[in-house]
Amino acid sequence: MSHRPLVFVTGLAVGDYLLWNWSLNGNHDVLALVSGLTLPPLAVAWLWLLAMSVARLIARSARRSSGRAGRRGGETRREQPQRTAAPGLPLDEPPTSNTPAGRSSRKLAA
Repeated sequence: MSHRPLVFVTGLAVGDYLLWNWSLNGNHDVLALVSGLTLPPLAVAWLWLLAMSVARLIARSARRSSGRAGRRGGETRREQPQRTAAPGLPLDEPPTSNTPAGRSSRKLAA
């Protein structure tokens, strides 16, 4: 995952904060109002992206550590053969036939 959105939103939020601060100090009321109104959504977006980046970092480190622990124990990962069933049937139940035992299933109903 790229960190570009986090860097981009960080730059926008810092720039907006600096513009808001400058416009308040310079008595630019309209610019201060506009930049002040856009600052909270940028801050929320920045916090959201930061939280998602931290969560991804934690998940990635947990995946790596669990993968290393499995390899250290001498265990090899083998894939289990996948069971397949006829479409519409659960895997636990064997397919059943609707025809009686004595009749051929090749005959078509008229």
